[in-house]
Amino acid sequence: MNISEIIALDEQYYMNTFGKRTPAAFVKGEGSVLTDTNGKNYVDFLAGIAVNCLGYAHPALVAAIQGQAEKLLHTSSLFYIEPQAKLAAKIAKLAGGDYKVFFGNSGAEANEGCFKLARLHGKAQDPEKYGIITALNSFHGRTLATLAATGQKKYQDPFAPLPEGFAQVPYGDLEAMEKAITKKTAGVMVETIQGEGGVIEGGAEYLQGLQKLCRDRGVLFMLDEVQTGIGRTGRMFSFENYGLSPDVFSLAKGLGGGVPIGAVVAKAPVADAFTPGNHGTTFGGNFLATAAGLAVLNELCKPGFLESVREKGAYFKAGLERLANGCPAAAAVRGTGLMLGLALSSETDGRAVVAKAFEKGYIINCAGGNTLRFVPPLIIEKAEIDGLLSVLGEILKEA
Repeated sequence: MNISEIIALDEQYYMNTFGKRTPAAFVKGEGSVLTDTNGKNYVDFLAGIAVNCLGYAHPALVAAIQGQAEKLLHTSSLFYIEPQAKLAAKIAKLAGGDYKVFFGNSGAEANEGCFKLARLHGKAQDPEKYGIITALNSFHGRTLATLAATGQKKYQDPFAPLPEGFAQVPYGDLEAMEKAITKKTAGVMVETIQGEGGVIEGGAEYLQGLQKLCRDRGVLFMLDEVQTGIGRTGRMFSFENYGLSPDVFSLAKGLGGGVPIGAVVAKAPVADAFTPGNHGTTFGGNFLATAAGLAVLNELCKPGFLESVREKGAYFKAGLERLANGCPAAAAVRGTGLMLGLALSSETDGRAVVAKAFEKGYIINCAGGNTLRFVPPLIIEKAEIDGLLSVLGEILKEA
């Protein structure tokens, strides 16, 4: 099918949740490059929004998926699943050992599971201890509970009334969080870097202070690692950058390398609040998803892989800073590893920059209003980074 035929079919039969999409459809990919229906190549600095951490057609991931598909895709949670157990063990050990894992299908499901677990844990102490506090400008998912946790009214308002028991305070404001925590608070969840919010970093002082505050006040310290986890910031989990040890954290996006999977990861005493029958899933953690997850983690655990992410991230960030220096269209560079953002001036149209970059063969997007977000495959090459920096420099000069 050509792109016009695909668009016509989509507009007739697919629910209009995404609005006017970029008029392109891809047919194949290799490394960090996608090819559309017209045969044009694009270097992808979005990676399916931080999902395709190994890029496209990675041999190890392809082999794992093909090999598993030839045997079993899915049975059910009524039976034991070998790759599920292996992946849970690998995540727990990478996180520090004293953790247990539950698998779902997405980041929203993972965060929903975190909130359910926090409520069970809190209510075991006091029936009124069920509140969850998150941050303004956050994004935690699109289910009703994760929308209630998301600190952006534009996502919440159409679905009001939302479930009760959720509150938001300004991100980075420990004093506001301290005032918000009450005897009814079961847990606090934040992102170490707000991705959808515009690549806003919490920073070590805030995050370490927040962990201490939670421990002092007897509430669970929870992290949304859906976008920041799985090597995105140059560490397996972004909390390693700050010396943190969360009670509960969520994973998704990069974990399956493109195969849908999410995870709730909790310290063993907290995880035990889940008992048979009070949480579950049909598809979560099936053979295919967990085989893919194992392949991804095995690649990321190879010597030098995460070091290369940190090195390329520093190289990319330095290039963005050089580009921004003296450029009226650029306001600030933010982020860590290969999760970077270039905040634009209020006079610069970020979406127009994204469109022009696409015309020139580079895929990026806008987050948090007017910040260019870069979350490329972790296997991106420096030459590809140089190419984007050159194109961005040209576009921003004209902006």
